[in-house]
Amino acid sequence: MAFSTFAIRCAGYIILRNRNLSPKIQQIIEAVPGCVLLTVITPYFATSSPVNLLALVISIVATSRFSLLPVVIISVVSTAVLRGLF
Repeated sequence: MAFSTFAIRCAGYIILRNRNLSPKIQQIIEAVPGCVLLTVITPYFATSSPVNLLALVISIVATSRFSLLPVVIISVVSTAVLRGLF
């Protein structure tokens, strides 16, 4: 898995390094990490566990106030703490 992830990142860099990307393509590339985060969080919308729903609410509130990295940290820590407490 580590090798395939590394190879994909290197291939993307090699393919795109000498190209001028349009603003639209740059926006799409910048949105990809958020889309990946959504695929991880979205299954918790379909849960009936109050702990997961509370962690989801915390993540949504954090999303409206912070950039991507703090949101990921807040989401992971809040989910771990809530699962540990309950």
